[in-house]
Amino acid sequence: MCGIVGYIGSRPAAPILIKGLHQLEYRGYDSAGIAVGGPDHPQLQVFKAKGKVDNLEANVHRALPLPDTPLTTGIGHTRWATHGEPSETNAHPHLSMSGDLALVHNGIIENYQLLKEQLTEFGYTFKSQTDTEVLVQLIDYFYQKNGRQLTKAVHQALDKAIGAYAIVVMEKDDCRHLVAARKASPLVIGIGKDYSEFFIGSDATPLVEYTHKVIYLDDEQVADIRIGQEVQITNLDESSADVTIKDVDLDISALSKGGYPHFMLKEICEQPHCMENSMRGRVICREDGLYEIKLSALNHFKAKLIRARHVIIVACGTSWHAGLIGKQLIEEMCRIRVEVEYASEFRYRNPVIEKDDVVIAISQSGETADTLAAIQLAKEQGALVFGIVNGVGSSIARATDTGIYIHVGPEIGVASTKAFTGQVTVLTMLSLALAHALGTLSDEAFQQTCHELAAIPRKMETVLQQNDRIEQLSGRFTYARNFLYLGRGYNYPVALEGALKLKEISYIHAEGYPAAEMKHGPIALVDKEMPIVCLTAHDQLYRKVISNMQEVQSRNGRIFAVVTEGDDEVRRIAEEVIEIPDTMPCLLPLLSVIPMQLLAYHVAVKKGLDVDMPRNLAKSVTVE
Repeated sequence: MCGIVGYIGSRPAAPILIKGLHQLEYRGYDSAGIAVGGPDHPQLQVFKAKGKVDNLEANVHRALPLPDTPLTTGIGHTRWATHGEPSETNAHPHLSMSGDLALVHNGIIENYQLLKEQLTEFGYTFKSQTDTEVLVQLIDYFYQKNGRQLTKAVHQALDKAIGAYAIVVMEKDDCRHLVAARKASPLVIGIGKDYSEFFIGSDATPLVEYTHKVIYLDDEQVADIRIGQEVQITNLDESSADVTIKDVDLDISALSKGGYPHFMLKEICEQPHCMENSMRGRVICREDGLYEIKLSALNHFKAKLIRARHVIIVACGTSWHAGLIGKQLIEEMCRIRVEVEYASEFRYRNPVIEKDDVVIAISQSGETADTLAAIQLAKEQGALVFGIVNGVGSSIARATDTGIYIHVGPEIGVASTKAFTGQVTVLTMLSLALAHALGTLSDEAFQQTCHELAAIPRKMETVLQQNDRIEQLSGRFTYARNFLYLGRGYNYPVALEGALKLKEISYIHAEGYPAAEMKHGPIALVDKEMPIVCLTAHDQLYRKVISNMQEVQSRNGRIFAVVTEGDDEVRRIAEEVIEIPDTMPCLLPLLSVIPMQLLAYHVAVKKGLDVDMPRNLAKSVTVE
């Protein structure tokens, strides 16, 4: 949930840390801080601020005005609060009582209260409400006890700690040295030329400007990082671990707004291009005009995938909505029974998983804690685990047996947009390829669907051309305190996703429902003040949705409808309509979700809210 950065080298550390925190701020922005040190400085300097990184940056600039300040080692943190309210006192980094150590931490130490009581008996006192301060004091206890050996102290402390963590520790007396460790929370080490400097991040985004050589720490590993030396990695039991250096390929331009006022709008508008990237090399039109789908993950595990009679999709949030669409795609095309589970619930019950089952784990970041735990459970039961993620080299990508990257590029806006359409695109390709292998889809239907899938990016561009109109319409809804989203078939999950987007960034309560379920309760809410978003399309359920809309109309509800181009019947019922190009029912979500994203975006902007960093949320949910 939080963002960690670190630097050790010959450059001034503070500017690198601040820039890195800006790039990781989507992971949390309740408070921020840095600790810096250098060989000629007798103590670690710590700067903190409540709120966003901008506030911290102002504090640092006042205290460290010179760019050549010789403080060349540092750690930084941008926080999503767990233990203790957002405040300067609770912000990271936390210093040990001795002042010898500073630590940043992402995760939760579950037994921190017991550890705190034990440390209090040894004379330690605490300033904050956080579990993190307890951890740095625990490391300090072993550091002082065992001859000020930092790496050994980290090992001993983590052996006592229960929970999840990614940590980086620096010491006052040796500013050419950092120690990092992880368990169930990501951490990446970037390697400078000839090991002359190192960069650390919760993910690769703050590193790629400086290096493309990285080490992804695995669970329960500790890294000893010293200038001029290769990184030494040990397991928690202090046995040696292999060090694998990988190349990371990330376009730095993707980390900027590119002239857009917000990352969210940029990422909405990138969806046609992102979908093309997701399909590139996978949906192939041959010289004879026929299509084929090539997925290496399917080829390598073809026998297990074909043999599966039960698929379980596990995901959270927006990814869960994509999973609901995946259920319909796989069942319709492949005739395989599919369940969609919240990963957070799946992990805490005793689900029936058999060895021939396939578990599909969907996550934008590839670091979602609940989904990782669900994967572990599935693997213990012998199921094939298939990952659909965006984060290359992420924990889920490494933990699954096989999978597919969605390849939509970095998604900075906290409210997911292009990752959703990327996930749906991948689920569509997987369903088509598997159905083709199983023979459950006719050649004609396969070719028709592939042809239409290849045309969707162009049709997305047509939908995006209505951005200005949706912006105008959004002004009518800023007053609302409640919204209802209705859809059926493939559009039902889109209704859920539209409601979630509005809740996330505008703070308006919204609910998504299957349209036919409205009369089983939600219709009691309908009055002349209630905006109702209806997702309609010319499919087999079209007449049914019309009837549901008429039920709303008769109760004076305000209907905002998304319709197929040329639909005059709905236009006579709805207050306003947004048209989308005609497409096959199974591909509707890729088009109908875009007006939902734009509506939520513009309502939030007109309310003067921060759409990229909505309150109380973070992009990568690495804690329960």
